[in-house]
Amino acid sequence: MEAIQHYRAYRPRPLSKEERKKVTIVYGGLTWKHERLMQGALENMGYKAKPLPQIERIDLDIGKELIDTGACCPTIFPAGNLARFLKEASEREGKEAVKEKYVFVTVGACGPCRFGQYHESYERVLEGLDLTDFRIFLLDLLKMEQEEGGIEITVPLTLGLVYSMFIGDLLTDMEYAVRPYEVVPGETERVLKESVELLYEKFRKRPIKGKKWGSLLWHVFTSYFVNALKEVRRLWDEIEVDRLRVKPKVKITGEFWLQTHEGDGNYNIKRWLEKEGAEVVPPPVSIWMDYLIHMALWRMEESKEFVKKFWLKKAVIKTLLFLYHFTYNRLRKALSDIPNPLPPQEELRRLAKPYFYYLLAGGEGHMLIGKALHAYLNKHAHMICELSPYGCMPNTMSVGAMQAVLGKYPDLLYAPIEIKGDAEVHALSRCQMILTEAKKRAQREFEEALERTGLTLEEIRNFEEEHPKLKKATYKVPHYGYAGTAANYVMHVAKLMGRV
Repeated sequence: MEAIQHYRAYRPRPLSKEERKKVTIVYGGLTWKHERLMQGALENMGYKAKPLPQIERIDLDIGKELIDTGACCPTIFPAGNLARFLKEASEREGKEAVKEKYVFVTVGACGPCRFGQYHESYERVLEGLDLTDFRIFLLDLLKMEQEEGGIEITVPLTLGLVYSMFIGDLLTDMEYAVRPYEVVPGETERVLKESVELLYEKFRKRPIKGKKWGSLLWHVFTSYFVNALKEVRRLWDEIEVDRLRVKPKVKITGEFWLQTHEGDGNYNIKRWLEKEGAEVVPPPVSIWMDYLIHMALWRMEESKEFVKKFWLKKAVIKTLLFLYHFTYNRLRKALSDIPNPLPPQEELRRLAKPYFYYLLAGGEGHMLIGKALHAYLNKHAHMICELSPYGCMPNTMSVGAMQAVLGKYPDLLYAPIEIKGDAEVHALSRCQMILTEAKKRAQREFEEALERTGLTLEEIRNFEEEHPKLKKATYKVPHYGYAGTAANYVMHVAKLMGRV
């Protein structure tokens, strides 16, 4: 009779301090820009670090072989990606060497989203590859100080990772704001890579000032990263752009991993949209942390009569949020405010309130509705493209709530795209139908701006030649009430010429 084996929770072997100098931490889940800057922050604190390879279509197939076939693609792709890395490393170095030379670090969460069970999928990967002794460490997303199996997360390291998130977001915004208008194809890509490497070195050589409060104060008030971004801005100064190209703006929202990802995991939809003639407004990773901090505040406010020292705790969280936005905007300013500001969470909650209860956590919760309305009502985009995993419960709820939004705002162009990972033609075809109308709207508002100002394209071109700074990628064009870059640019030139 076969003996019954009871389930035992996975517990990795601890990582000793002596091992840190020879064991490499591998990680993934964000864009290559964020991951490269995180590598610098980790190396700065004495860890060896290496991002996982960029996700490819084959990772979906590998993941399906090893984990639950009913999992969503933001689970399958990363699990398959880790499996591919481990298989290739094992073939190259041997399984025993892989167990000793590498550890995988990831973060976890709770709630209805399967993000809370990602680590279980990684465990299935280890079982399938006969690497159950390989070490995976799960960290808490919201703790500034923690230790997990020898991985020591200190305040200086946490703040370094937060800054890498901020700056990765800002570079991503620069990339998508500039590339559709670059005069010399490929210039944005070249400058972006130079910028990332310059900033990687800055993170790797970052001064360590204090262990806790001293480190916090230094990171809040230092000009170290501001000066680094000013160096980066000088690189972007050299890119010439043509803002008279009429392009619809498409704001990306959706499930965290899918909206952030750049690659095969979401059909490379951001690059596809650019090839189709759009300007993409990418989602910052930083808004997710902003949302989580606000959620902690709102939950505390809901039960304040049961919270000891409520007003003190509320003041601490409010101060933290002030410093969070102060730092982000200070870094934005170093890049001429070209990157977008973080949308105000209180405003997103207010906009979403009639359609989605803000304390209903899971996925991005009410933010999907709030961000769509914020972009539409403030004319920050012509179209919303929401990326949801096939079968994702939290995102299905948000998509359902959006139907009530569309009932009140029928002019809001909304393309909800379910991503399975292997149904590219269907997804992109659906997006293209909405994009066609967005292009028409962008063209109409451009023509309206020309008519309103009485300017011709020739007059604008001549004015540009007399004022070449207008053609720099780092020149900030204010918002004049139009969604499109071209229409706002016409209004700005008209104002400079004294025509409005």
